[in-house]
Amino acid sequence: MNGERDQLDLLCINTIRTLSMDAVQKANSGHPGTPMALAPLAYVLWTQFLRYNPRNPRWFNRDRFVLSAGHASMLQYAVLFLTGYDVTLDDVESFRQWDSKTPGHPEHLRTPGIETTTGPLGQGVMNSVGMAMAEAHLAAIFNRPGHNIVDHCTYVICSDGDMEEGASHEAASLAGHLGLGKLVWIYDDNHISIEGPTSLTYSDDVARRFEAYHWHVQNIGDAANDLTVLSRALDNARKEQERPSLIIVRSHIGYGAPHRQDTREAHGEPLGEDEVRAAKRFYGWPEDAHFLVPEEVLAHMRQAIPWGDRLESEWNERVSAYRQAYPQLAEQFDAAVCGALPQGWDTGIPSFNPSDGPVATRAASGKVINGFADKVPWLIGGSGDLSPSTRTLIDGSGYFEKGEYGNRNIAYGVREHVMCGASSGMALHGGVRPYAATFFIFTDYARPAIRLAALMELPVIYVLTHDSIGLGEDGPTHQPVEHLASFRAMPNMCVIRPADANETDYAWRAAMMRVTGPTMLILTRQGLPVFDRSKVASAEGVLRGAYVLSKERSAVPDIILIASGSEVQLILAAQEQLAASGIDARVVSMPSWELFEMESQAYRNEVLPPTVVARLAVEAASPFGWERWVGDAGDVIGVDRFGASAPARDIFQHYGLTVENVVERAKGLLAKQREAAQPKRMIV
Repeated sequence: MNGERDQLDLLCINTIRTLSMDAVQKANSGHPGTPMALAPLAYVLWTQFLRYNPRNPRWFNRDRFVLSAGHASMLQYAVLFLTGYDVTLDDVESFRQWDSKTPGHPEHLRTPGIETTTGPLGQGVMNSVGMAMAEAHLAAIFNRPGHNIVDHCTYVICSDGDMEEGASHEAASLAGHLGLGKLVWIYDDNHISIEGPTSLTYSDDVARRFEAYHWHVQNIGDAANDLTVLSRALDNARKEQERPSLIIVRSHIGYGAPHRQDTREAHGEPLGEDEVRAAKRFYGWPEDAHFLVPEEVLAHMRQAIPWGDRLESEWNERVSAYRQAYPQLAEQFDAAVCGALPQGWDTGIPSFNPSDGPVATRAASGKVINGFADKVPWLIGGSGDLSPSTRTLIDGSGYFEKGEYGNRNIAYGVREHVMCGASSGMALHGGVRPYAATFFIFTDYARPAIRLAALMELPVIYVLTHDSIGLGEDGPTHQPVEHLASFRAMPNMCVIRPADANETDYAWRAAMMRVTGPTMLILTRQGLPVFDRSKVASAEGVLRGAYVLSKERSAVPDIILIASGSEVQLILAAQEQLAASGIDARVVSMPSWELFEMESQAYRNEVLPPTVVARLAVEAASPFGWERWVGDAGDVIGVDRFGASAPARDIFQHYGLTVENVVERAKGLLAKQREAAQPKRMIV
């Protein structure tokens, strides 16, 4: 009987291998070697350890699986198909094709069963830390003796490339410090990279490295094909509750391919038809069969469907018992999982008066956070060792740390990359709404994770302070210049740069209401005046991206002055000085290009009438992109070089970000347009 089961196990494993080889070969693109090497591991994971329901991939208490080695995507697609997810054999055959469910690297939202988008190495491991953090947080809040409604693990397959990326250091260091015992990484130590053997660049003692991070480490050696050893190691990792676990397994990339095994060619190239046939011969597989799935393999692996239904049903019964025992907690749990903002969530947000100023928008943001945090208890976040500066601590809560997972303030340390990657992991996990804070300049350390959050449409909120040359004495190393333009260019990113404390209030409202992608709140270090809203328009206009802050006096303005953030005060003051010279200006606050773009063309024309071509934009950042709003006839006062170390007022003076320069440039723009409108005299 054991012999028959062994044969069935091997048949299943070889089905995973051959599906992967065939898909890569048909696409003439992809990475066949790792799926061939790790098929036994994937088989053991999906049939013995992972708790999931193929018919409901979003079941909340499922185990999470992350393929951080995203180039091995066919490994996961093959298993998803075989275990009964909504991935068909046709989908497998359409690997890497237009609009396929099986893209080159795993993509969240595209393929059922894919928990996160991976491919850029190191990103998946960072996401996994956030998933484990979210699980620990929710378990600490909601679980009660005999009622563990949040109880699942996060498993990861990672590669040499993941280990070489600095991201893995940040992720492993944080996970070990926090003691995330339900996090399991399996490191595929295959000794091969794109350029050749990893010995060219890499000689780390990974086991000792992770032991120094306070991980539970098992090095099982050359056992990638030994199901018993793999199962034992995974079982040991699952039993470890105090530390995250690392399993190191030596595999042979391209296993079974006689001329490609353990070569760099097996990593990122199709094997070629002859080598595919030779590998199939090694497996005892029909050499000329393509996408062959034996009936007994499908029957065996599709047992995951009733098994998953049973797991979810049993959990639903536990939740029902929990509702009876703890009805109020159950209601809170439902709200957290749903994530919808409760009615009246924003009623405690403060409003600000001119007498409160000057107020840095970072300081106003801190007050706003604590104005609604109690009503949105699933809000959780922290900073990269900068909370006193970013003003992002939630009052009344301690720090999220080992043994105190129910707290809501996260001390990430100087680890901006994992802060943003883990925030994405928390958003992917669900049940929490994460925010991440640092100085705007330090997004340079985290851009890959931020980009993937935008790609995955994750509602992460980035609280980014010290937003411009206005931060002053710290100098050009800390002063963002090109950052606003670059993030505005990022698809699905919403950037909001409020002009005063009340705009900050509405910026947070917009961020919390936005659930289709990440939002950046770009905030000042320096104090800004609080506009008198009895004299200018309501800050509610922030929700529309741009609005007329102060109208012109006549029916049609001579010129439109546009700005965001700290420069709005300049154009507001310039409006008065221009009026004294007989120039009627409109003042537009434009905190968010993206929100403005979502408005109707009629509203955009109302704010920026097409007939008024004299437009001057002012922003303490790169002027790149402003031509869209000022047009060919307009002008921009911006920053086209790096900053300097000096008090903010002196830097603004030297860079022309003054009321006087705004007035002069506005007059010059109007003079230029008058000159252009004059009929040209012909010289005879």
